[in-house]
Amino acid sequence: MTKPMTKTQLLAALADAMGSDKKTAGAALDAIAAVVAREVAAGGAVTLPGLGKVVCRARPERLVRNPATGEQVTKAADKQVKFAIAKSLKDSVNA
Repeated sequence: MTKPMTKTQLLAALADAMGSDKKTAGAALDAIAAVVAREVAAGGAVTLPGLGKVVCRARPERLVRNPATGEQVTKAADKQVKFAIAKSLKDSVNA
């Protein structure tokens, strides 16, 4: 297995694919991340074509166990961010 791509490597590859410089690619990547974060935090979902879908799901209050003491405690309701991989990406990886 290879090492994961770093942000610097991603920006270089993105700039090359866009035919632009790294500063512009970085601004584009930061803008996409900000839009996705804002939309998901508001309870919406964002589909990234060819990659997948980012959604926020509410989790109800539930009982959890403290692993150190074994004590049952109630965990408050919270939200969880989920990412569902697009079928086209799965198919390209498994081809």
